Amino acid sequence: MTEDAPQVRAVVFDMDGLMFNTELVFNESGRELLRRRGKEPHPELFGRMMGRRAPDAFAVMIELMELDETFEELLPESEAIFADLLDDILAPMPGLFTLLDRIEATGLPKGVATSSGRKYLHNMLGRFDLQHRFPMTLGAEDVSQGKPHPEIYLTAAERLDVDPSEMMVLEDSEAGVRAAAAAGAQVIAVPHEQCHSQDHSLATAIAASLDDPVILDRLRKSTR
Repeated sequence: MTEDAPQVRAVVFDMDGLMFNTELVFNESGRELLRRRGKEPHPELFGRMMGRRAPDAFAVMIELMELDETFEELLPESEAIFADLLDDILAPMPGLFTLLDRIEATGLPKGVATSSGRKYLHNMLGRFDLQHRFPMTLGAEDVSQGKPHPEIYLTAAERLDVDPSEMMVLEDSEAGVRAAAAAGAQVIAVPHEQCHSQDHSLATAIAASLDDPVILDRLRKSTR
């Protein structure tokens, strides 16, 4: 984070893989979906799907895995597998609640901007009683173009009434980092096991977890 960066006036979270370990669930459900079709995932498959809206992610799977089914045909089965796995695997990412408490102590507005659909977004937040802590949420239905296009983060800045350069965005995936960087936001990448090999070079900084000093110190400086 450069010393001359604009003061942070709002914080926006990605959700899958950033707030919750759902990328692990997505990968496991994708493996099972392909296993039922006698296929092993291509080494690049899940990385290329990560951070994208469902139709775009499944388009990658269909092309890379040479499937003869459509997104609409695959989705119900995929969602059922995901739901079966979710309760046993789902957990918040390390540092999430510490960071939320710190942000709320500063009084900075915050929100969620995810490539996932609104129903799923509210379900995930509800599982951890987080709906009331995020008055601003954006999902796949709120934009016409998915990440890595910057539309969702430009929309988030508009909703939060800040310039994109004054917005700290927390992302895990390459697609999300590219979207936030293209919007002109101060993007901090928080890679996890499923995306460590992705390119996060457009991030302003890289953090090991959501309560990393890279993030907390920037919040502290923003409120001086």
